Amino acid sequence: MLRPKVIAVSRDETHRFSKVPVDSISLIAGIGVLGDAHAGRLVQHRSRVRRDPNQPNLRQVHLLQEELFSEARKEGYELSPGDLGENILTSGIDLLNLPTGCILNVGDARIRLTGVRNPCVQINQFRAGLLKVVLAQEDGTPVAEPAPSTGSPEISRIQLIRKAGVMAVVERSGNVRPGDPVSIALPPEPHAPLAPV
Repeated sequence: MLRPKVIAVSRDETHRFSKVPVDSISLIAGIGVLGDAHAGRLVQHRSRVRRDPNQPNLRQVHLLQEELFSEARKEGYELSPGDLGENILTSGIDLLNLPTGCILNVGDARIRLTGVRNPCVQINQFRAGLLKVVLAQEDGTPVAEPAPSTGSPEISRIQLIRKAGVMAVVERSGNVRPGDPVSIALPPEPHAPLAPV
């Protein structure tokens, strides 16, 4: 069994789809990644700001499991760190099946998982057809192309598996670098699965 660890870290000061890999990132408690467009106490995601700019930012840090890159490669997509907008790329940890409220100690920092990223059509704008890799029906088959909007009534009737990563808030400030170990502390039971945030 692989020891959970950080493979790469990325950030970007602007609201672009992808982020830029860097040597280290600084996580700030209650804020997010220093120097990243999504850092802040209140929501920073542009579509969510339009809906309600006063809601708390539950998407301060975006984590993605490197294992998704292998799935994408089988479908003909070559991905690199930061391509899908993640701040932290991990290996050896099944992020998607951790419960809401799970604590991850990453580098010097501690973060708490808040939910899964809801993949949107921007993924297909980044690489045509890539949405089928990160969004599947409950039985594992890809969502039919062209995929409906993830916010549409049609998609709400389908049980989905969202594989585009998980979101977290920073509980303890610290630096995170490639190679840092990741440890998991589960919340008290009963556990609730991660839902889109």
